[in-house]
Amino acid sequence: MEASWRERALNTEEALKNTNAEVVNQRERIAELLGQIAALQGEWTDADVVRVTTANVALQREVRALTAERERLTKRLAAARDNARFADKRIAALEAQIAEQLTSPSS
Repeated sequence: MEASWRERALNTEEALKNTNAEVVNQRERIAELLGQIAALQGEWTDADVVRVTTANVALQREVRALTAERERLTKRLAAARDNARFADKRIAALEAQIAEQLTSPSS
């Protein structure tokens, strides 16, 4: 029974040692990642952030304007197509009327 306790104690010490090593590894990784974050943040000045944000807002505004223009032009195209179809029908009707007058005997 004493050997069993001894094995458990040794196993626990080994697990504790492994856990402590993992904690050290994780802390080193965290420190490395924090350093990368700090380096990335250091590359962006407040003026850069303002410039990029302003450019983004301007681009979003331009996208909305272009979308509205596309919708306006799409409606104009649909109206022009309707007008062209109406004109084609009117021309066909007039051609038919002229052809009928030319082929019918004069009274």
